[in-house]
Amino acid sequence: MTLAGNVKIQEEEILSVSEIHAIFWDVGGVLLTNAWDHTQRMAALEHFRLDEEEFHSRHEMVVSSFERGKISLDEYLDRTVFYRNRPFTRDEFRDYMFSLSQPMPEVLAFARALADSGKYLMSTLNNESRELNAHRIEKYGLRKIFRLFVSSCFVGLRKPESGIYHLAIELTQINPEECCFIDDRALNLECAAKLGMGTIQMQTLDQLREELGKLGVKQ
Repeated sequence: MTLAGNVKIQEEEILSVSEIHAIFWDVGGVLLTNAWDHTQRMAALEHFRLDEEEFHSRHEMVVSSFERGKISLDEYLDRTVFYRNRPFTRDEFRDYMFSLSQPMPEVLAFARALADSGKYLMSTLNNESRELNAHRIEKYGLRKIFRLFVSSCFVGLRKPESGIYHLAIELTQINPEECCFIDDRALNLECAAKLGMGTIQMQTLDQLREELGKLGVKQ
């Protein structure tokens, strides 16, 4: 085969792989620690000496509404913690909840570099309650990285429901094949993959860089 023939085949192979134009990121477990997952809740229960079984039975009844933005943080706390007198204040509990959020600095720096490249539409795609989400966006400068926040509390849908992935695609008007979704949980990636999005289960930054590289994503 001639050199020209080899070049043509290589070009066809490159064109057969969709170029990535949008990257959707989970927040908790990828860019930051989780906001109010099992580990954070258990830390709060221990810190404030709350009954685990009693709290979690109440939490499970309202968590869907909480993360969909149907009830406020104050309403959530009314139903899970402050339905009886406590030896601590609401502000003390709220402040402790917020303090549990910590950054993953190297991943944040990598995401910021991708945003600064101007090559990709950067968006979150996450489950989070409104007040915690707003706190984390502000504290960790996420507005400087992401143009769009497809958060459960804003859109009334939660992963792994198919609707939130469809909405993300519709909001961006970018074909699923030109999108990549990064999450730390396999279940949350399944629907995105069925839609045709590239998916990466986050484990380490080096692994994330490598898998994004395979999709052609570079700073």
